[in-house]
Amino acid sequence: MQADAPRDIPAPTTSPEPLTRATRSGRRPTGPSLLARGAAHDPYRFYRMLRERYPLSYDAPLGAWLISRYDDVTAALTDPRFTGFPHDGAPRGGPAPLGLCHGNARCLPTDRYTVVTGTVPAGLAERVERTAYVLARRIARRPRADLVEEFCRWLPAGPGRGPDRAADGETAAVTAAPAGDGPCLRDTALRETALASLLANLLDDPDLLAALRIEPALAGRAWTESLRRDPPVQVVLRRTVAEVTLSGGTLPAKAPVACLVGAAARDPQRFAAPDVYDPFRPDQDRTLTGPPGCPAVALGRLEAELGLRALLDAMPRLRWAEGFRPAATGLLTRGPRSLLVRPG
Repeated sequence: MQADAPRDIPAPTTSPEPLTRATRSGRRPTGPSLLARGAAHDPYRFYRMLRERYPLSYDAPLGAWLISRYDDVTAALTDPRFTGFPHDGAPRGGPAPLGLCHGNARCLPTDRYTVVTGTVPAGLAERVERTAYVLARRIARRPRADLVEEFCRWLPAGPGRGPDRAADGETAAVTAAPAGDGPCLRDTALRETALASLLANLLDDPDLLAALRIEPALAGRAWTESLRRDPPVQVVLRRTVAEVTLSGGTLPAKAPVACLVGAAARDPQRFAAPDVYDPFRPDQDRTLTGPPGCPAVALGRLEAELGLRALLDAMPRLRWAEGFRPAATGLLTRGPRSLLVRPG
């Protein structure tokens, strides 16, 4: 990753040095915009520039302050001086989803966000496992397949999800999540994106795939690391309810704030070699995916573990299709649109 900014991103109008004075005096230190043409193409390069040179700047086209360092983003997601945006008074964690969580009242965070194994509705694990094996067996019969279209899109459990009937007559009876579990379980799109990113990271490392075949328990660490390196939700919006001082300066009260989760997840001040996909890293405990106890966090991990096991059982030689390289897209949410593979 290069340190210089993409050519399409405009230079800031003020120096990053006097940010504290600028924010307290009411001036807005304007920096590069998240909406600039070059930002979405390679956001991680853009994030690096923000972390190093403009940790707190006002994005005029977006109409919000940008924060990109791990400590600042964590503070914005947990500090009571920040609230949901655009609806003031919304519970912390909402309305915009963080990772796999939509911020229900039952999912309120404690001191930090982390990956934990919560509870999954009774019977859902069996239905997810059955669906994963039906899908994997279908794909295994083909010389070429797209895992996004034929696996990731169908596996997450939600209302009306699951293939109707497999070629051998098996059914995949994944039914609606219980009504009382709110939008976290009903919204499957983020879990689809997260699962696709996990498979992309693993297919890039055949040795790691081989290790997972021998030791399936590593799937949990692989899932957590994928959520860190390639979070499905890149930006979460908040608003300050009081003046807040961060590492880059001081935010005024009632200020809209764009928390760049994707930038915080690759902050070298928090994670060693942050751009490297490494499920064995010792600093996994601070991944920004959602509050402890959220059922969607637990269900996403379960789907990833069972889905990966089904794929590897059905396709021991699973690998990229010749000449294919995955490309992630999106700015607010991000993940690969296709994963072309040779089932073997």
